[in-house]
Amino acid sequence: MTETIYFNYVQEVIHWGKGILEFIEDQRGEENNYEEIREKLKGLLSELEIIDVSNHLSKEFIESLQTEVDKLFLELNGSTDPSITNEERQSSGRVEIGGHRLPPLPYEYNALEPYIAEEIMKLHHQKHHQSYVDGLNKAEKMMANARKTGDFDLIKHWEREAAFHGSGHYLHTIFWNIMKPDGGGQPSGSLLRQINMDFGSFANFKKHFTEAANKVEGVGWAILVWAPRAHRLEILQSERHQLMTQWDTIPLLVLDVWEHAYYLQYKNNRKEYVDNWWNVVNWNEVEKRFNAASNLRWQPY
Repeated sequence: MTETIYFNYVQEVIHWGKGILEFIEDQRGEENNYEEIREKLKGLLSELEIIDVSNHLSKEFIESLQTEVDKLFLELNGSTDPSITNEERQSSGRVEIGGHRLPPLPYEYNALEPYIAEEIMKLHHQKHHQSYVDGLNKAEKMMANARKTGDFDLIKHWEREAAFHGSGHYLHTIFWNIMKPDGGGQPSGSLLRQINMDFGSFANFKKHFTEAANKVEGVGWAILVWAPRAHRLEILQSERHQLMTQWDTIPLLVLDVWEHAYYLQYKNNRKEYVDNWWNVVNWNEVEKRFNAASNLRWQPY
């Protein structure tokens, strides 16, 4: 099963690399240092494209590949500005415009069964999430081109695309990681204390979050957030990915209630899907996010 995850990661790197090559081709003729990166990337892809599912991929190979991809990212960051030093590039870790990629799942596609079926996970991750990554990258490139040319006639459209696809990409990236096989139960430590303080009890919180998920109008998300301004937890709904939500908050626990997240298995019974989803919540990851987010506290008003 681990080798399948490794192979899927290789395929995702190939998809990302091809997207970056397309971006570099679009920038040819501009003043930048992309040519060296282009040759390195082409060499890497030529090595990866001969790998098939029968190859025995080791943990060491994947770690080496991740290191190489990270180095390419860092080289790409700042490559248009020769004044940026190698040390600055190494420490930035920023995603280049149009350089977002699909994150690998931290478990097998069938790992959340029987609560979420393998077929749903594959379609959800490989098709739907990938489409948000692609849409965000395209929107970012088009807005960069608008800045370069001074032609902002379509900026309203591309801003909307960036909001929709960007929110879809970021929320799904959280979603995969706040679930795990043999999850569920309830949190502990500082997160549980904060839940008890803000909602009265874990049971009250779970009931509120469940009802919020069940009653999202149309498609969207239920989201537990940390509010740095109010210094407490709140539960929000979001229609689609980006509508009806609240600025100045940090998502901690998210539940996707778009139909593509459950329809193949649960049909139109969203309630059953939401009830079963609690069995795969990864509270360790949620608490990790809470501990980091709760350090951020604005002046309360």
